[in-house]
Amino acid sequence: MKSSKVFSIIFVLVFLGQIVIAQDAAKNKVVITGVRFAYPLVEKWIKQYQQTNPNSQITIEARTTTDPSQYDVLIEAYEPEASIKESREYVYIARYALLPFANASSAFAKTYSDKGLTTELIKQFYFNDIYADKKNEKKVEIPYTIYTRLQKAGAPVTFARYFGFEQANIKGKAIAGADEHLVKALLKDSTGVSYSTPGLIFNLQTRKPIDGLTVLPVDIDGNKRVSADEKFYDNLDIVLQKLEAAELKNVPIEYIHLSVLKNNTNPEAVKFLKWVFEHGQDNLHEFGFLKPDAKRFQQEKDHLQQLGLN
Repeated sequence: MKSSKVFSIIFVLVFLGQIVIAQDAAKNKVVITGVRFAYPLVEKWIKQYQQTNPNSQITIEARTTTDPSQYDVLIEAYEPEASIKESREYVYIARYALLPFANASSAFAKTYSDKGLTTELIKQFYFNDIYADKKNEKKVEIPYTIYTRLQKAGAPVTFARYFGFEQANIKGKAIAGADEHLVKALLKDSTGVSYSTPGLIFNLQTRKPIDGLTVLPVDIDGNKRVSADEKFYDNLDIVLQKLEAAELKNVPIEYIHLSVLKNNTNPEAVKFLKWVFEHGQDNLHEFGFLKPDAKRFQQEKDHLQQLGLN
């Protein structure tokens, strides 16, 4: 009888211990989702964060046609609508650029890697513009096929808005899936032309454009021609340096932001975001991202520190 009571007590203690362990694990669990081209950067942050926070359980649940049903941190690459911002707290942590590129074997790549693209040519090649004066368009006999995203996403929204259009105005073949699927589709088409982030069109190890792709220079000073000093796309580090140095024309640049719920916020998620602001900037160039404006970065950092999330 006595041994039975002892066994029961031990069983209860073990059971309660398991509950405590499970509760602690739940408190340390963070699910992240959102724009896929940011995943390699975020994965690096997670790995580094867990070195000093080994009990943290942070995972990325990949976005498909919709977001997962449950997540703590959302990564997005375009400005959310006002109604969405009412329930979430946003911090703007990095920037990304969008560059035109083509299949390297195409006649289009050979021609426009030399001539470059002006604002007028970008609008002519990439967009359906019902207001354009067709008499002023350049006659182009080179075959080319524009590729773009099918679903609403950060890259096509940002690209279109920069040039005064909406995503629906982008011409060409609409590819389902993520931005990397767009790049893969273009590599298979010798007439392919598109736009994407540096992190997807450059090899992050060699810092050169991916084999089979040519990054197309653009008129960054707005003088309606592309000169030799505007052709700097052979090395990713030089590209990032140039893009951060000045306000350039014909290069859409937008912020990546992370958000959490304003109410019932996961404390571990907030802790992770604060760590990223303290330590994550050194990884941006490695993955082809631009550092945020220094003043904006400090404002965002102060904002995050002051959040009264619960």
